[in-house]
Amino acid sequence: MLLGQAFMSSIKLCEALFMDLLFAVEIRLDAFHSHRNIWRDAQVPQRTFRYYNLESKILHFEALMDDVKNAPNYSFFLLHPCAHNPTGVDPTEEQWREISYQFKVKNHFPFFDMAYQGFASGDLDRDAQAIRIFLNDGHLIGCAQSFAKNMGLYGQRVGCLSILCKDAKQAISVKSQLQQIARAMYSNPPVYGALLVSTILDDPDLRNLWVKELKVMADRIIKIRAVLRKNLLELGSPLNWDHITNQVGMFCYSGLTPEQVDQLTNKFHIYMTRDGRIR
Repeated sequence: MLLGQAFMSSIKLCEALFMDLLFAVEIRLDAFHSHRNIWRDAQVPQRTFRYYNLESKILHFEALMDDVKNAPNYSFFLLHPCAHNPTGVDPTEEQWREISYQFKVKNHFPFFDMAYQGFASGDLDRDAQAIRIFLNDGHLIGCAQSFAKNMGLYGQRVGCLSILCKDAKQAISVKSQLQQIARAMYSNPPVYGALLVSTILDDPDLRNLWVKELKVMADRIIKIRAVLRKNLLELGSPLNWDHITNQVGMFCYSGLTPEQVDQLTNKFHIYMTRDGRIR
């Protein structure tokens, strides 16, 4: 485990560690653009797997499972365990169990981008259930974890890279390789943000206070979703806006078209990305 650098740097470290071993990386069709850029810059080919159903505005689970089954054995998949960016749509616990089972059958390697733990449900343990399902099923996994959002440390970009290895000997080798890569990439990360995180996590009182404040933020997001949906219905919108409250976390895939987003921007100065994502 390497603590201190931003989670995007954690992904970059993992990319450098695996790049000579990968034929391709499996990335969602609607992937966060930074993911694509990191693997593109490493010249690792990218394949896409389906995830979100634009018409029904829910997880396209059948298509996702088909792509997992049809991917070459030993494929490397980049996954969001909770508060999916950009759609706000997460698999259910049962769906995660099916995904984990199929990964085991195909010997796929799951790499988790854990950027928003706590923002999906307000419960750190619940938001980590996908990773724990994979661990309980005996997978070796990678995880890039961020404290930038859930600790309000955007300016510090604090993160953690974890690679689960099969034994102590492999762990020593992986750690050595990561240290060499990090040395050439950024040498040593800034220590200030990492010390803030470790101070909070190591002090029971501070940790409990942080968990309570994180729950307040998550509940506020849930409330804002409910109010937005309620107001749209009260204004007489004929559309179904259930997806606003069904989605979780910091992001909402509104379903608006690029042209509708442009109209909101130009006429009413309401701003969002042109794919309709509200943050």
